[in-house]
Amino acid sequence: MEPFLKPLPQASYNQPTLELAQMLLGCLLVKETKDGIASGMIVETEAYKGPEDRAAHSFGNRRTKRTEIMFGEPGYVYTYVMHTHCLVNVVSGRVGKPEAVLIRAVEPYSGIELMNKRRPVTDQKNLTNGPGKLTKALGIGMEDYGHPIFKPPLYLAEGSKPEGISCGKRIGINNSGEAKDYPWRYWISGNKFVSK
Repeated sequence: MEPFLKPLPQASYNQPTLELAQMLLGCLLVKETKDGIASGMIVETEAYKGPEDRAAHSFGNRRTKRTEIMFGEPGYVYTYVMHTHCLVNVVSGRVGKPEAVLIRAVEPYSGIELMNKRRPVTDQKNLTNGPGKLTKALGIGMEDYGHPIFKPPLYLAEGSKPEGISCGKRIGINNSGEAKDYPWRYWISGNKFVSK
């Protein structure tokens, strides 16, 4: 564990999903591997409110092998693959109410050389400015599914409080009826690592 980074306590995740999605902005997402430690400051998130949210994998309380972790306690890792990319979420909501927050973008913080080795780019802005990009750069994969995000090797640590937070529609969910218009995407205003 990085000596200066301390995982946020499990109790941090016991809050409503929309509030958690905003609280995570500015926190550090840290991954320890045999190759070293890499971390990024979260600059963009999306909230998914389970049973009543048509854009959520758990819409209508859909319970599958994939969504099972979302029915448990908040503060656990929900990873899934979409278009060959692994995406990372933090389980939220109370037990039995499957909700989650997708981490959409981070600003590189430490282990930047290691991130560039995993995901070589010419423009540093493109290193971690998307949900599939950040997992590749940080070394997050399907093996992290179900891991408590308050313990190494994959955890969230205190970062810095954003000066301004913006919100808007979530991205890439056009087939989800009225849910496509919910303003449940949050980002640090003016940050160049925000995805779109």
